[in-house]
Amino acid sequence: MARDVTVPDTYAESHIGDTATEAGAAANQAAANKIAKYDELASTHIFYPVAISGADSMGHGGARALHFYKRLGTGAL
Repeated sequence: MARDVTVPDTYAESHIGDTATEAGAAANQAAANKIAKYDELASTHIFYPVAISGADSMGHGGARALHFYKRLGTGAL
């Protein structure tokens, strides 16, 4: 299994347009960027992009990070 953790800043100028209307938008975009970056790993690894907006930025987790932690907590990984 491979993980890549990213902590985007919700209030960064590059994210503010999306995060003003959708909770977790910065984290979800960061996860999508990681999936594209590590696309070749999909054939040999289980890959979870863990993206959680910084604590000073409201600490919202992306949908994929939340899915990862739920599966980890149930022993499904």
